[in-house]
Amino acid sequence: MTLTALAAEPSCYSAFVNEWWCAQYVEDRRDDIVAATTEHLQITVAAVLLGLVLAFPLALVARRFPRLESLVLGVSTGLYTVPSLALLPLLVPFTGLTATTVVIGLGVYALTVLVRGFLDGLRSVPDDVVESAVGLGYGSTRLLLKVQLPLALPVLVASMRVATVSTVALTTVGTLVSYGGLGDLISHGVQRNFRAELVTAAVLCVVLALILDVILVLVQRVLTPWTRTAGR
Repeated sequence: MTLTALAAEPSCYSAFVNEWWCAQYVEDRRDDIVAATTEHLQITVAAVLLGLVLAFPLALVARRFPRLESLVLGVSTGLYTVPSLALLPLLVPFTGLTATTVVIGLGVYALTVLVRGFLDGLRSVPDDVVESAVGLGYGSTRLLLKVQLPLALPVLVASMRVATVSTVALTTVGTLVSYGGLGDLISHGVQRNFRAELVTAAVLCVVLALILDVILVLVQRVLTPWTRTAGR
């Protein structure tokens, strides 16, 4: 096929046209785009959930033993300073070139925000409410689950929103181990100067972050109906 024939093809993402936005590319590569978006979403959700599971006991330890709070916050913040280019390869010998490597790495990064979120949320519970619950016979576990955590939800969800949005962006670095979701498309687009692929993946990252943020806001409104009543 001649160069003239190739240039005449009705593909706006051909090497001769290479437009920044191309609906034809989205249609032709729909399966690849859906698969990358699904992988991106799964890794993001799994990483944030892992971060929550790790942050909760760390925050409780820091809350129970004030002398350890600086250590817990220092370690969780220090881990965030480790570059992903170093952290992910360090995990590969243990978890291999798998999505698990990315999930663990991003879950560790999320601790910086989530540990502080738990601590700030627990501190936001009024002391008189806690004293009233203790006076009614609430034990420490019941007090935490029935009083403190529900009242701390607005602050905790706010920290989850920050952690989730940042994780959506950081998931793209998973391309280092071939599990970067939309990051794989972005990397491919950069390497091949494939503008339509690059822009499509970048836009989907932003859309995914916005959708997850809205979902968390709606979840907060459902779980904390008293905040809506108080605002009226």
